[in-house]
Amino acid sequence: MRRLAFPLALLLALLPAAAAAQKAVPPELIYQPGQLKPVDSVLAVKVGDKAPDFDLPATDGSRARLADYLGKKNLVISFVPAAWTPVCSGQWPGYNLAKEIFEKHDAALLGVTCDNLPSLNAWIVEMGGVWFKAASDFWPHGGLSARLGVLRPEGVSERALFVIDKAGVIRFIDVHDINARPDLGQLAKALADLK
Repeated sequence: MRRLAFPLALLLALLPAAAAAQKAVPPELIYQPGQLKPVDSVLAVKVGDKAPDFDLPATDGSRARLADYLGKKNLVISFVPAAWTPVCSGQWPGYNLAKEIFEKHDAALLGVTCDNLPSLNAWIVEMGGVWFKAASDFWPHGGLSARLGVLRPEGVSERALFVIDKAGVIRFIDVHDINARPDLGQLAKALADLK
C-alpha cells in the first residue's frame, strides 16, 4: 500500500502543473459561463444499483456501449457539462496524466458530454487529444444523463463521475460542483476499493 501512496501523492501534486504544460485551448476559444449553481439535478440512481444500458456515438467513429465493458473492465464515466469551457478543458486533459491509475485498477475511462459529436471532436482535437474514448449524449438529447439523473435544466450534464464494476454495478458516484474539477485522489480510492 505504501508503494502506491507515494507515486499517487506525487502524481496528484504534479498534476496541475503538468496539465498546464499540455496543449491548452487558446483562451479566446473558451466560453466563460461565470459561476453556476453547483448542482442542479436530482440523482436517479444510487451506489449499488445496476448501471443503465447505453449506446452512444464516440469521436473515434465507434460506439460506446455498457455491454462492451461488462465482464472485461471496470468503467469510469466522466460527465463534463460542455466542450470549450474552462473547467472541462482542464479536467479531461488531466486524465491523460493519470492513465496509469486507470490501468492499475483494470478500468476504462469514458468521457461523456451532451455536446454534438462534431463539436466534441473539434474540442478534443484542439486540446491535443485524449487517451480514452469520448462519446456524445446529444441525441436523444441527454438520454444517458437523464437516466442517471445528472441532466441540468439548461440541457448540459452535471460534472459527475460514476464508477461501474465489471458486473455493471455502480460502486461510486460523485456529482461534483460544476465550477470545480473533481478530486483525482477520491477517484483513485474508489477504484482501489473495487478489489
